Amino acid sequence: MEDCDVLDVLRAYPQIYHACHIEHRTRAKSPTGLTERDGSLLAHIGADGGSSPAALARHIGVSPSTLSAALARLERRGLVRLEPVADDARKRRILLTKGGQEALVRNSVLDAGRVAKLLHSMDPAERRQAIEGLKLLAAAARASRYPTV
Repeated sequence: MEDCDVLDVLRAYPQIYHACHIEHRTRAKSPTGLTERDGSLLAHIGADGGSSPAALARHIGVSPSTLSAALARLERRGLVRLEPVADDARKRRILLTKGGQEALVRNSVLDAGRVAKLLHSMDPAERRQAIEGLKLLAAAARASRYPTV
């Protein structure tokens, strides 16, 4: 890895964040009645077939009981669904519902309209490359924080 790669990320990330960030919201100010923590939880639920509650609790640094209470609240609101894993009914996976996806868009720290405007300003090949790069960085961030044993 080259030091210029690190500098490029350190320069680029704040520019993206500041261009698309919205004000911090309390539950009362939120268009969905969710806290920033609830929104963050929705953002951490994988779109790749579901996260396990244990992995999500480890990733966001909360106890399983704290996560369980938050998931129960989100499930009652119809934003997530907990379902058994096919090969082991004792295990569950967390899935975003359509309502959860909509709440994620409305509750994100990034304004979806601003992000869309940035993405649409790029030609399709650059846009796909940028999105894939962000997904790779996010995957590396998850893996570095919680490497598999």
